[in-house]
Amino acid sequence: MKAAVVVFPGSNCDRDVRVALEASMGRPPAMVWHAESTLPESDLIVLPGGFSYGDYLRSGAMAAHAPAMREVVARAKAGVPVLAICNGFQIATEAGLLPGLLMSNASLRFVCKDVHLRVEHSQSLFTDCFRAGQVVRMPVAHRDGNYFAEAEVLDALEDEDRIAFRYCTPAGELADGANPNGSIRSIAGIFNETRTVLGMMPHPERLADAELGGEDGKTMLDRIVAALG
Repeated sequence: MKAAVVVFPGSNCDRDVRVALEASMGRPPAMVWHAESTLPESDLIVLPGGFSYGDYLRSGAMAAHAPAMREVVARAKAGVPVLAICNGFQIATEAGLLPGLLMSNASLRFVCKDVHLRVEHSQSLFTDCFRAGQVVRMPVAHRDGNYFAEAEVLDALEDEDRIAFRYCTPAGELADGANPNGSIRSIAGIFNETRTVLGMMPHPERLADAELGGEDGKTMLDRIVAALG
């Protein structure tokens, strides 16, 4: 399996993703600088977290127009899986790969902590290592993770089973106190129409080693590698 991680000025989780993917793949992914107009042959593309372009203008807006993103969009349209994490999720919405947008957290504060996620759809490349309704734990670290979309878009996501994860309590219940950023309908991650693009605010690469306190992220990354390998 071959993977590529796109690196933007301000990315700060690209190395975390590289370490986690290398542990799952047994080989390092290609690290692609944002200014490159081509990508190497890849079975998986990752848009990592961070603060691309310093989050000037708004989160992900400038990165969405980087030369590398033109190729990412083309590859995604051709069916190459894309995993967009945190700032990567913001970039994916700005680039039109996913619907909706990510606004400032309801608290207007940066949030960095572990959260619980309820797996809403388990029949995808990214989530079939879990069962529907299962509760997993992963960290979040963002100021602009408040997912929003118009009612008709949200209804389509619901009707088409394109909501991947929701923020929840450890018992799997949806509650305001379990939602770290105020995301509408407690949405933490969504798919595109073909479920080949996943955008999620939590960081699986930050919980991919027992030394870090858990391996729910490793379970997810291992399965992606196995499916694409």
